[in-house]
Amino acid sequence: MILPDVGAEQKTEVTASARPHRPAWIEIDLAKLKRNFDIINADKPRNVQVLSVLKDDAYGHGALRVARTAVEGGAAFLALSSLDEAMALRQRGIMSPMLLLGERQEAELPWCIEHRLTCCVNDRRGAEKLAEAAARMDRRVPVHLKINTGMNRYGVRWTEAAKLVELIGSSKNLALEGVLSHFAMSDELDKTFALLQLSRFNEVLAQMEARGVRVKHRHLCNSGGFLDLPQAHFDMVRLGMVQYGVYPSKVCRRVAGLEPVMTVKARIAGIQHLEKGDCVGYGMRYEARGPRRIAVIPVGYGDNFPRVRNTGCVLAAGKRAPLVGGVAMDAITVDVTDIPEAGMWDEVVIMGRQGGEEISVHEVAQWKNSVSYDVLAGWRTRLPRIYVHEDEVV
Repeated sequence: MILPDVGAEQKTEVTASARPHRPAWIEIDLAKLKRNFDIINADKPRNVQVLSVLKDDAYGHGALRVARTAVEGGAAFLALSSLDEAMALRQRGIMSPMLLLGERQEAELPWCIEHRLTCCVNDRRGAEKLAEAAARMDRRVPVHLKINTGMNRYGVRWTEAAKLVELIGSSKNLALEGVLSHFAMSDELDKTFALLQLSRFNEVLAQMEARGVRVKHRHLCNSGGFLDLPQAHFDMVRLGMVQYGVYPSKVCRRVAGLEPVMTVKARIAGIQHLEKGDCVGYGMRYEARGPRRIAVIPVGYGDNFPRVRNTGCVLAAGKRAPLVGGVAMDAITVDVTDIPEAGMWDEVVIMGRQGGEEISVHEVAQWKNSVSYDVLAGWRTRLPRIYVHEDEVV
């Protein structure tokens, strides 16, 4: 193949787009993502803004595409977990307000200031170091004060927050733009602890109000809080899972029309015909009790498919094909004896919908003995992300 005379970076893109991708991939439906934002905007109160959480490559969906769609959908803020994540978006032209969750090393602070990345302040030392860095750069930077209301991860304890509010207010180089906390159990039926956290958060806000301190952004709700705790919406809600069409639990409120954006697919790469007594895979974990037709799917625990044995299934021709044997690094085997129409290189669905059947992320999480967050974010980058219906978003 002769490449056109283009730059090195463009040559890589031309070559990558020209060659066929592996017969296992992830489809991200950007039209569904856009509809999800539209539905969320219609569901939430008009005065409540959305902060779109894009950490861990937007939970495996691809941070750049999701960021563009979120901004188009009206998101007021984007949230990342690391400086690298934020800089990757800045370098690709995403100039929207960004909040860096967690804590920052001192060496990161000049980068955050230079590239207009808003930091969370968790303690006195962090506030002082950020103020010093801003002073050296002759800047006054916005900050969001993190309140520890009981999650005990990041943030100043709610009983000690007033002193930190005063410190930030006394600094010429810091501007208190936001106050936040984080629910530990917002998506469970029992809201006792969530309501206690809300009470503690309100206690801090009341102390600030008494001192004449007002902020632009007060945000406590994650996806579960957005769905089930309207009294905690305040000015902004931080949405992760729900914007991708996945609910954080089985019991939280449903919003009509939200759909999963991610589908994991592959093609049948082999067919084996077993006779009675034949075994399948490492460790001979499956033995055929009679003639069986086995399809080989080229995806495995190297892609973060759950490393199970004789558990789970894929969808072939809109029907469930049970997994047999153990999961290898690059392959799983499924029984398609009762699906005679399934043949070589036919498309199967590993997670998502095909015809009238669906394998949800929650079901995959059960096989993995984990949670849906882990499944979404865990699919490896060697599975190509294929973006569909992108033209409907632009």
